[in-house]
Amino acid sequence: MEKAKEFLTLTDEECEIVSRVVVSPHRVGIDTSFYEDFILKGIQVNRVEPGLVACTFKIPPHLTDRTGKLSSGAIANLVDELGGVVIHVENLPMNVSVDMSISFVSTAMVNDELEIISRVLGQRGRYSGTIVLIRNKATGEVVAEGRHSLFGKHPSKL
Repeated sequence: MEKAKEFLTLTDEECEIVSRVVVSPHRVGIDTSFYEDFILKGIQVNRVEPGLVACTFKIPPHLTDRTGKLSSGAIANLVDELGGVVIHVENLPMNVSVDMSISFVSTAMVNDELEIISRVLGQRGRYSGTIVLIRNKATGEVVAEGRHSLFGKHPSKL
C-alpha cells in the first residue's frame, strides 16, 4: 500500500502544474462534454431512418488496449451511446440505460474502420430495446453485438 501511495503522490512541481489547469464548466445542451469528444469524436453518421442509425468509425489509438485492439470498454460505450441515440427524441431528455448485454465476437485493431448499425427492437410503454451491431468494414467480420434496454419519457401527443 505504501508503494502505491508513494507512486501516486505528486511533487511540488507537479502540484503547481496541475493547479494552473483551467477547466471551464460544462454548459449542458450547449457544449459537448469531454466524454462525448473522447468517445464519439470521429463517428460518421451515414444514414438515419426511424428506428435505424448507421455509422462508420475509424478506431483511434486512444480507444485501444495495450495490444492495439479496440478495448471492451470502448465497445460498451459505443453500444450505450448508439443504442440510446436510435430512440432519442429531440427536445426530450436522453433515456436512461437499464440493461446492456454485449457479445464480444472478434477483435478490431487501431485504424480499422467499423460499420455500426443501431436498430430499435421494440418499445412498450416507456421501455425500449435496441440492438447495436459492430462490424469490421473491410472484412465484414462481426466485432460485437450489443442489446440495450432503456427507460425514458414519451413525447407529448398534444
